This record gives sequence, C-alpha cells and structure tokens, in this order.
Amino acid sequence: MRIKPIYYIPFLLLLVYSCSNTKYLPEGEMLYTGAEVKIEDSLMSKSDKKALKAEMQELLRPKPNRTILGWRFKLSMYNFAGEPKKDKGFQYWLRNKVGEPPVTFSQVDMDYNADVLQNRAENRGYFKSRTSADSTSSNRKAKAIYTVKPGKQYTIRNVIWPDSLGTRLDSAVARTKRRTRLKQGSPYDLDKIKDERNRIDERLKEKGYFFFNPDYLIIRVDSTVGDHQVDLRIRLKDDVPERAKKVYTINNIFIYPNYSLSAASDTLTKPAENDSVTRYKDYTIIDKEHNFRPIIYDRTLYFHKGDIYNRKDHNLSLNRLVNLGTFRFVKNQFKISDSLDTALDTYYFLTPLPKKSIQMELSAKTNSANYNGSELTVNWSNRNTFKAAELLSISAFGGLEVQMAGQNKGYNVYRIGSDVSLTWPRFITPIKVETPSAYVPRTKVSIGYEYQNRQKLYSLSSFKSSFGYLWKEDITKEHELKVFDAIFVSPSHVTEEYRNRIKDDQSGSLQRAIDKQLIFGPTYSYTYTNTMRQFKKNTIYYKGSLDLAGNITGLVTGANIKKGDTISVFGVPFSQYAKTEHDFRFYHKFSKNSQLATRATIGFGYPYGNSSELPYIRQFFVGGTNSIRAFRARSIGPGTYRDTTVTANSFLPDQSGDIKMEINAEYRMKLYSVVHGAIFVDAGNIWLWNKKDGMEGAEISKDFYKEFAVGTGIGLRLDLSFLILRLDGAFPLRKPWLPDGDRWVLDDIDVGSKYWRKENFVLNLAIGYPF
Repeated sequence: MRIKPIYYIPFLLLLVYSCSNTKYLPEGEMLYTGAEVKIEDSLMSKSDKKALKAEMQELLRPKPNRTILGWRFKLSMYNFAGEPKKDKGFQYWLRNKVGEPPVTFSQVDMDYNADVLQNRAENRGYFKSRTSADSTSSNRKAKAIYTVKPGKQYTIRNVIWPDSLGTRLDSAVARTKRRTRLKQGSPYDLDKIKDERNRIDERLKEKGYFFFNPDYLIIRVDSTVGDHQVDLRIRLKDDVPERAKKVYTINNIFIYPNYSLSAASDTLTKPAENDSVTRYKDYTIIDKEHNFRPIIYDRTLYFHKGDIYNRKDHNLSLNRLVNLGTFRFVKNQFKISDSLDTALDTYYFLTPLPKKSIQMELSAKTNSANYNGSELTVNWSNRNTFKAAELLSISAFGGLEVQMAGQNKGYNVYRIGSDVSLTWPRFITPIKVETPSAYVPRTKVSIGYEYQNRQKLYSLSSFKSSFGYLWKEDITKEHELKVFDAIFVSPSHVTEEYRNRIKDDQSGSLQRAIDKQLIFGPTYSYTYTNTMRQFKKNTIYYKGSLDLAGNITGLVTGANIKKGDTISVFGVPFSQYAKTEHDFRFYHKFSKNSQLATRATIGFGYPYGNSSELPYIRQFFVGGTNSIRAFRARSIGPGTYRDTTVTANSFLPDQSGDIKMEINAEYRMKLYSVVHGAIFVDAGNIWLWNKKDGMEGAEISKDFYKEFAVGTGIGLRLDLSFLILRLDGAFPLRKPWLPDGDRWVLDDIDVGSKYWRKENFVLNLAIGYPF
C-alpha cells in the first residue's frame, strides 16, 4: 500500500514551520534548547552515573520549550497567533492558553546552575567535586553543558549516639539506634541524615515525648577522619526546652460531637456546669442534643486515661473518626493539665455531616461485551440511623448500554433497579473482634432488585441479598467476607428471534443466558495494592477471591446430578460449585511519562454435586475491550472450539468456560498534554472442566498452553483525570480454533494481503484503562 505524495505536504509544512521559530526571536537572542549534564568519573558505575545525572538534570532551570517528536508545538502556536490586539478572542486564547513564549538563552544563569549542581554533589557525599559550565550554539539555538567531576564518594565510618546512661532523653534517643537508617559503610547523604532526625522524632513521640521536635537534634559530620570517610555524631542541642524532655500521659478526654466551625474558638476550656455532659468510661461528652450514642467513641478512640501519649494511637483515633463517614471535620488538641504538669487533657472537636442527604450521579461506563453507555443513580442516605454512625442507603438506578458498531448494534440493553443497604461501623459477631487499624471495620446487609431488558431478545429479573463484613488492615490491604450471598435470576419476554438463535447455537450458551439460576453461599475477596504510591518505580495490584456456593446444602441433601439426584429450592435447582479467581498486575515506571503495565489473570470454577457446570453469571469469558482486544467480546474458546454458526453479521457469540487464563502487557506513554498512547499484546483462553457433546476441543487438556489466542495493537487515550476515553485498534496474531501448526497468522501479515480484511481488525471504544 503506497501513500500518495500529497499526504506528505501537511507534515512537511509543520516541519518547516517548526524550524522557523527562531526568526521570531528578538535581535541578538538565541533559542534555549536545553542542557546536558556530563558526569566525568572513571570510578563510578554506569548505574550510579545515570542516577546522578538524572537527578541533576531535574535541578536545572529554566526548562526549555516542550517538544513533541522534536517539534516545539506550543512555541509554534505562540508564534503563529502573533500579538493579539485585545485580551480575549481566539487569537488571545491560542497565544496565551495553547501557546508558550520562547525560552531564550539569556534567561539561563549558568553560574547559578553550576552552583546548584555542585551543592547537590556535596549533599550526596562527593565533597571534592568540581563543576564547570559551557555552551554551544548554532543557527540561533544554544545549549548549556555542565560538566561534573565528582571524585570519590565519602562513606559513613561510625555513627556516635548519645550516652545511654546520660539523661532520660539521651537514653531515649540512644534506644532508637536499632532501626537507624545511617548504616556503617553507606554513602554519605544529607537527605538521609534529615530523614534520620525525623525518624528519631517519630520514635520519641511513640514514647510520650509530646513536645519534642526534630530541630532539637543535631548531627555533626567529621570529614577529617581520612580515607574518604566521615563520622556522624548525634546529640541533643543545649537549648532543648524542659517540656520537650518530659514524658506525658493522657488525663481527661473531652469530646464535642456537635462542634460548629462558625463558633470555633482556640481557647480550650473544660465544659461548664450548665452544659449537657455525659460521662462514659474515660470520656466526657458534651452533646446537648444527644445526637450520638457514646458507644461509637469507645470503638474509635485509642486513648484512655492514664495512657502514655503515643503518636500512633493519636493518628489512629483521628483516622477512625474520619473513616466513620459521619463527621465533616475532625479536630484534635492537647493542653497540659491543670492538675498535673506531665499530663495532657485531650479535646476532640467533631463537626457532623448532614444526617440525611440525597445524591444524584450520572456516570459513563463500558463492559467486556463492547457495550458503552451511561447510568443515572439517585441515592438517599442516613448517616446516623441508630445514633451510632450507622449508614442506611436507598438507591434507584437506570441505565442504557449500546454498541455503536459490531454484531450487537441495535440490541441495546436497558437496566433499572434499586438497592437498600444498612452498614454498621463495627463487627457484629458472636465474639468480640479487635481491629487495630486506622480504618473502621464494617458489617453490611443489603438487598436489591434489577430488571434488565436486552432489546429484541429477552428480559431478566435479578434478586440479590447479602450479609457480610468489610475491613482494611491498612491503606494497601482490604478484605471482604460475605457470610451469606444469594442471587436469583429469572427470565421473561424471550423473543422468537432469540429462540430461533438458541436452536442454531451448538454450545448452548444462549440457552444458559436465560436459564433460571439460584446461587447462595459465602464469598471472600482480598485486595492488595500500592499503586497509590506514585513515587515508587514498581507497584503492584492483586485481588484474589473465593466463592463457595451451595456447599453445605449440597452435602446435607446428598445432591448428585450425575446420578440424577438434583435438589430444587422454590422449583429451581440451586448451584453447587467452588470458584477462585486471581488477578495480579505489575506496573513499572520507566519515566514520569511512560510505564509498562502487565496483568496475569487465572480463574478456576469446579461444579459438583447439584451442578454439572457453573451458572452462567459465574462463568469466565475472554475477548473484548478489557480482555484480549484483538477478538470480539466473548468470542474466544472454550479451548479450540469454534461455533461454526457464528458469522461476522450474526448475533454476538457468548462463549463461556469453567477455567480462565489470561496475560496482558501494555506499554503506555504520554504523547502530548492529555493525549496518551499505548502498544499492547494480549493472550489467553477459557476451557471447560468436562467434555460436552457438540463442543469438540472445549475441555482443558495438558496442551492448554498451545490453545492461547494472541492479539496485538495500538491505542490512544484521552486522559482528563475525571474521565479517560480509550480507543484501541487490534488484530489477531494467533487463532486457537485453527489446526495445530496453522494457528499463528503472522505469515499472512503483508500489506495488501487478505489478512487486512475488516474482520481481522477490531476497534475498541471504551472508558477507563483496561487494567
């Protein structure tokens, strides 16, 4: 396929115009194109040089005009717009909002930058480094060059701590050395020394030194000990205030649960005699309207009278009060007690949220079946239902999902429903369960109904209810246990068109979609993620789940479908199976604007007793916008099976399985502003546990790895923070249903070949990232 010469013209014009940016510069000025840092040291490893160079490069100012593939787009727009005649209009917007003024070489203070680099090198332990600055210029463009000769890096020889037999505070500081970050033989680093002072302060706060401050510590550096080594001496300053040397305990605890910000006062006073005061255990509660039962403070506050002050308990208490979801603002103050100079009176000022509220939310959504749409949800909530921060939530929703192009175009999906849930901010269990976490555990009961109409096909009514627990160990680990989770699905209004399609469906998946289903049993899921830590180079996400349906009921009744002994509840055979699924994701950042995202998903569902296969809504699917994007949604597998009745213009296939394996890799990069790009590869398949008549090759075998579907493609994303629009174009590389040895289709990839037919290219429009 040849590209006509006329299509080169826009690119040539842009290239020529981008080169003309220098002609708009004032007389005698040069365009600053950036700076280069050179590290000249034969003793440093390549990795150390690269790290130091990258660190120093970020310190240089000013930054040059930004480029896209070498083109200074913003500068071009600035020059193209020209000087606007007024402070509004398109010309003003293009020049001042889209454009960017030129960064000239006269704005660069090379001596200042050289001093900054010199200082950073010394802070990293290169005490005898030398830094010089130079520049090169050509065609009215200039570049700065900074050369750093670090020399040998100084390391820590000894760390000398205060005498453990000295004052009480000296002894407390000395006891913190076990977890010091200043290790013998480690490179000298000023930032680590500052971090060590903060660490010591944190440890002392845990021991009751409420008024201590890291500025009361000094760490002296002796670089004269020789052999490029330093001794660090940690000591207390001479002017440490007396109160910073004392250990404080908790005395009285006052709680104001109806604190008004408009009437806020910085004066901490004990409640007056005419105040409505409730004394509960160690707490004095001033709640004139009695809006809250005292029991909620017993479950959230970690301080008790007589406890030694502890920063961890201090933060845990505040976090749990916020996490209740009942208070808009939480404020905490301490005051030295009038009766004891080493005790603290503690004050909690809580500003409640409105008890009742109503919210309306309009959201955009996408699903694995290539449907896009929106949903409107109206939610009414009561945040303090029984005066102990219980949350009652009643919601109603309605949504529409459409497929803009493809086999399901015109088969829209309409959804309406309602949910009612009640959440208690504690564990409701026969035995008391303690959770020393910043997050309040929750017990939740819910019931819901949904009516789904698939236009021209059928309708489904779903009833669901659950009772369970949610809790977080910390910000990275979350658990959800549903002791009871039940769902009942019943079809209605099945059209003649759909019934005719069922007759032609060899796999039986279309019939399973409208079968009555009754599922009940416990479920558990565990989630770990540290992806919120944006400064980490490598982050992970993991979610594992276990679903046990009908197990006890099946054992008690002796249900065995293989022997024809099936048990029904309300006329519907209940499902009996064990299912587990694991989703692991790994993210590696190459730079601020590029990363590699990978995902591995594996799932197993084993039907037994009262079931010969998993219920349809619990089976696995692959293909589609968030799965293997080179194949239509749910069109792959199971195994090497291919439904020969499916054509490019027929109803979307709906293949499902008991086992799923999928791997994905995607390189993501920022192209310009909110425009991002991606290159991806996806692979995977689904299988059945057992052979099934009419579905040859659908069951799992020892050669399962030879049955992976593989696809690749490129994508564009519009990342607006609050909304991410995604467009992925993909084509298959490997088709598992083809004969073994002919499944790779790479040989057909040739411009102009039959491979590039429409059916071999899949365009996915979706909302959000695939993983």
